[in-house]
Amino acid sequence: MKEVLRFENVSMHYHSMQGETVALENVNFAVSEGEFVAIIGPSGCGKTTLLSLAAGLLPPTKGKVATSGVSFGYMLQKDELFPWRTIEKNIFLPLEIKRADTPQNRARALALAEKYGLKQFLKNYPASLSGGMRQRAALIRTLAVDPDVLLLDEPFSALDYQTRLSVCDDVYKIIRTEKKTALLITHDISEAISVADKIFVLSKRPASVVASHALSFPESEPLKRRENKDFSRWFEVLWKELNV
Repeated sequence: MKEVLRFENVSMHYHSMQGETVALENVNFAVSEGEFVAIIGPSGCGKTTLLSLAAGLLPPTKGKVATSGVSFGYMLQKDELFPWRTIEKNIFLPLEIKRADTPQNRARALALAEKYGLKQFLKNYPASLSGGMRQRAALIRTLAVDPDVLLLDEPFSALDYQTRLSVCDDVYKIIRTEKKTALLITHDISEAISVADKIFVLSKRPASVVASHALSFPESEPLKRRENKDFSRWFEVLWKELNV
């Protein structure tokens, strides 16, 4: 498979009046086209910094981030929908920002909204939707500009547990149906196992990759994976690696 993202000996140092903070140190990993990759690590280890580097929002202090000319869509921890815009207008926002607000692109975005159950809510404002529906709208907004790779920054962490399971299943199915590559960062081991083809484990800060695993489940849907007998075995392996 074609590589779409590669980190080569990437380090990231932040400087302030208090001194230097090393967030990442010699990080190496690659993501191939069509993969759903999860990166797990302890809180504060630099996972969000890693996504910012992947998206080109920050240059690395050392090393190289190679992206093969692909485009990225970024999905945040919270839906960040503008409360004064309808769901329809929130979905159109990336088209406006990228100066791609054409009838053709609007039609494609609306087709996605209809396909994934948002048609009847397009004229609603975000406050009238559940947290799960708002997060689905946020994903459709991200997909509106047809990115090659989705960067997912703990996108379910703001939801309650039951909603989180359901929305994770929804988002996974949408990403797979649209044949997108995805890079998810999370501190939730179960979440990573339930969606990923491949998992990279980060150490405490300064973070580096301490383990990588290719997962193979006969079930594809996250909720069904959680019922598989191998799920608990993978959880134990990853738990130990995170707590070395």
